[in-house]
Amino acid sequence: MSHGGGGDSLKVVMAALAGNLAIAVLKFVAAYFSKSAAMLAEAVHSVSDTGNQALLIVGMRLAMRPADERHPFGRSGEQYFWPFIVSLLLFAVGGAFAIYEGIHKIHDPGQEATTRQLLWAYVVLGGSVVFESMSFSVAFKEFRAMRQGRTYREVLTDAKDVTVPLVLMEDTAALAGLVVALGGVLFSQIFHAPWIDGAASVIIGAILCSVAVFLAFETHGLLIGEGATKADRDRAERLVRASPHVDDVLEVLTLHIGPNDVILALKVAFSKGLTVDELEEAINEIERRVRGEMPHMRRIFVEPDSKGGFTEGVSREEAEAAEKKKSKDAHADDKGAAAPS
Repeated sequence: MSHGGGGDSLKVVMAALAGNLAIAVLKFVAAYFSKSAAMLAEAVHSVSDTGNQALLIVGMRLAMRPADERHPFGRSGEQYFWPFIVSLLLFAVGGAFAIYEGIHKIHDPGQEATTRQLLWAYVVLGGSVVFESMSFSVAFKEFRAMRQGRTYREVLTDAKDVTVPLVLMEDTAALAGLVVALGGVLFSQIFHAPWIDGAASVIIGAILCSVAVFLAFETHGLLIGEGATKADRDRAERLVRASPHVDDVLEVLTLHIGPNDVILALKVAFSKGLTVDELEEAINEIERRVRGEMPHMRRIFVEPDSKGGFTEGVSREEAEAAEKKKSKDAHADDKGAAAPS
């Protein structure tokens, strides 16, 4: 998994912001002349996307602030909070409005637009596809760099930096919406049925709501706390086991507090007979090894355990089984004592 800096993510967001701002203006002009509900839904969608990108930039800027007394671990979590807000806005502003406007157009189609009026819609939709494709290509290029042999679904579900996947999904939804809007305008003109334009707006809203729900689910998991990937955990454990004076690694706990900011907590069985100074140097060596190859592991906490958490001469598996049996017996004793005589 890539743990690069935020420069590439910022480039993706800035490209999307510029594209959506230009597209939003053109869509409103086209919506005014064409009287198309799908066109208006697309215009509001672009305004929503522009605001979303602005919020992502706010989150990225806030995340760069240094740690202080109130935020001792820094503010990397800003890059999880603002994408969550973006997903809610995408649902409420983009999706819900498009569905509402589409239903309204179906029930009250109004006067059919002329060919000259619809020409505005065709020109703007075609131009929007070009602008949106440019933004999509930038986001997709960065998304492919994140893959590293994984499937697209794995990257979307396992991503710890949700900025690039979020922009990519927004752009994908935007391109799909443009195609639907174009179809709605075209078929409503061919069949002289304005309700088709309204139905297209409803479909656009459904697409946006689906993307928003998925993004909200993914960012929600990161907000409440997700561990590092299994590959990262295994790599960290291998580095620790290779350190001098380490007999065993008993526990590895990780927590992403930001895309490139991970807390690593370890319980390590060190060799017996170490002095305090030697133990301190062994812990420092662990930190140097891990940070040297995994710089995103920014905070490392090591709990020494000279006994390895189990009785000498007894395997770890046997000790765990004995502990479970002891706990089960104690529970049975408690139930027996609580039973009425």
